[in-house]
Amino acid sequence: MSSRIRVSFEFFPPKTEEMEKTLWEAVGRLAPLTPNFVSVTYGAGGSTRERTHATVKRILSETALTPAAHLTCVAATRAEVDDVVRSYREAGVRHIVALRGDPTGGVGEKYAPHPGGYSNAADLVAGIKRIADIEVSVSAYPEKHPDSPTVEADIDMLKAKVDAGATRAITQFFFENERYFRYLDAVRARGIHIPVVPGILPVQNFKQTRNFAERCGASVPRWLAERFDGLDDDVATRKLIAAAVAAEQVLGLVRQGVTDFHFYTMNRADLVYAVCHLLGLRPVAKQAA
Repeated sequence: MSSRIRVSFEFFPPKTEEMEKTLWEAVGRLAPLTPNFVSVTYGAGGSTRERTHATVKRILSETALTPAAHLTCVAATRAEVDDVVRSYREAGVRHIVALRGDPTGGVGEKYAPHPGGYSNAADLVAGIKRIADIEVSVSAYPEKHPDSPTVEADIDMLKAKVDAGATRAITQFFFENERYFRYLDAVRARGIHIPVVPGILPVQNFKQTRNFAERCGASVPRWLAERFDGLDDDVATRKLIAAAVAAEQVLGLVRQGVTDFHFYTMNRADLVYAVCHLLGLRPVAKQAA
């Protein structure tokens, strides 16, 4: 099974020294699984973006991993975004995950393009491709983006991103595989044939996961809540349940022919490593981190 399974891991740039230690421990633990790539998220605000650049550059210089740098067009001019693309290219980045980004006021605030910026993610993809011959991945939403009026409008936006040059889509996390396959059928029916890689979120903390899901429009099924019911103060059992849930989901996807997975690691390695082990992935050679 492992010979045809490909995985990628998503990390976020650390804000504190302690979080930095946790991140690099996770990178060091997961690197020997030789992922297809690792991505680093990118938020609004200068300090967050600088942390992203620093993390990507360290991955490039200190590991054998292939980094995919996230890039958003929120709250920035075209010139500012173009400068980031050029700096990534000069640093050796050859893969960008292009996203519109959340409004600076957070989820719930109405999105408005920067007056001098890219209008949406499709526009951003086209801008990246004008500057550099860089691989571009984009987001996809099995339960539609919270700002989209309909699923159909959401798929139209994905088509626009593909037409602009995107060659891979990574989905928002989901917990019921039927949602992914229904979405994939609709995407293919729309004439979109790029890989649509399922995004998998192992449940490190159920309460945090539920809050995260509410903010990004992902549903949390009742059966999932019931599995974690009563375990708030029982960390050991919670970890076992989380591993079982994630394993059940990815093995169910594999049985349906899925071969690529994108893991939202939350900068923690253990759960993701365990699921990858079940997928048949084994350490190849120790890589520096």
